[in-house]
Amino acid sequence: MERAGLEVAHLLLAMAPHARTVWIPCGPGNNGGDGLVAARHLQTWGKTPIVTLLQERAAQPVDAMVAMEKAKIAGIHFQNEIPESYDACIDAIFGIGSSRPIRGQSATWVQHINQSEVPVVSVDVPSGLHADSGVAATTHVLASATLSLLTLKTGLFTADGRDASGEIWFNSLGVEVSADACAQINVAPSQSKRPHNSHKGSFGDVTVIGGAPGMTGAALLAGGAALRGGAGRVFMVLLDQAALHLDPTQPDLMVRNFTEVDLRFHTVVAGCGGGEAIGDRLETILQSAKRLVLDADALNAMAASPSLQAAVQSRPHDSTVMTPHPLEAARILGCSTAEIQSHRLESAQSLADKFRCTVVLKGSGTIIVNDEHTPRINASGNARLATAGTGDVLAGLIGARLANGASAFDAACSAVFHHGEMADQWQTATTLTAHRLMESL
Repeated sequence: MERAGLEVAHLLLAMAPHARTVWIPCGPGNNGGDGLVAARHLQTWGKTPIVTLLQERAAQPVDAMVAMEKAKIAGIHFQNEIPESYDACIDAIFGIGSSRPIRGQSATWVQHINQSEVPVVSVDVPSGLHADSGVAATTHVLASATLSLLTLKTGLFTADGRDASGEIWFNSLGVEVSADACAQINVAPSQSKRPHNSHKGSFGDVTVIGGAPGMTGAALLAGGAALRGGAGRVFMVLLDQAALHLDPTQPDLMVRNFTEVDLRFHTVVAGCGGGEAIGDRLETILQSAKRLVLDADALNAMAASPSLQAAVQSRPHDSTVMTPHPLEAARILGCSTAEIQSHRLESAQSLADKFRCTVVLKGSGTIIVNDEHTPRINASGNARLATAGTGDVLAGLIGARLANGASAFDAACSAVFHHGEMADQWQTATTLTAHRLMESL
């Protein structure tokens, strides 16, 4: 606790070096103790910390009680009311062990914190955010920065965590944690150089099957992403019989009929804009495709058919990637979207275990899992991706990585990071549409 409080004070000082008065609302647990230690250091450094305590402070941990006594001896200023003005705030109300709803006095504090315009540092997790799931209570702190202590908390990176946590910092406090990680942060893949002595056949064929009437664009986005992602050749099987046999903007895409492509030698991206028509093709795809990305309407068709689910389960190991968003995952698992979002890691793992494949559960903090690797939580990307068609771009990009020879898990991790990175690097004021995203790959 002494080290934690010191590091919290250091971060506050780095974020707001000119702050004079620092409000530190403290809860009854160890988070509150960290706040009390931080107050002592800030006072030593010439700041004016003002500590407010929750009125109900029963069953205080021993370390927090010691921190309280040291704060009193140091002459820290305590008061019951929120300060009329302050320059920065340390949120030390509730931490990872809290399961209580935020209400009463603590709710008033949180509302005041969120309405202020000062820098706010949360200790370990923002108060009101579940440390594991990333689900935020109705009332929760919106921090400027969060200092995660000892280990990084999965909830900071997925679901509501990205919005609540602000800039995320980590300090191990010099403690080596021996427990196995429940997840890892998805990092940028290493750059591989293409051999000069290579040709289009060296990088695999991708076939995109989708584009039912009115949704041809989704398939073309996936095909364009596969091309730009490095596939040697990309074939389009469009389910709209009236569709053009050439995309003038992407003449490299080769349109074929379903029977003209030997799926045994191709990586297939199935479902992008597939509508109900994809269901009639899916059994053959599942039985024949060498490697496969199941997206969008292919997942919806599978969710409604036990026989198609069995066909997915029967596919060879390391040959399949599923890319559901939360609603599609809920349909497959027979639960609600809220349940998926409340247990994102567990839901993705359930899908991976059930269908013996790699699963990409899309959303804020996309989850990538299979049955052999520690789950990854992707930290790249932003709300610019919240527009129609970006998922089709991701599916095509994963297809390209698979066609290049990457394992299903590595292909998914690499594509998800790159997909998000493009949104992070988008510098213009122009809206990032799916087509622009695809062209930027």
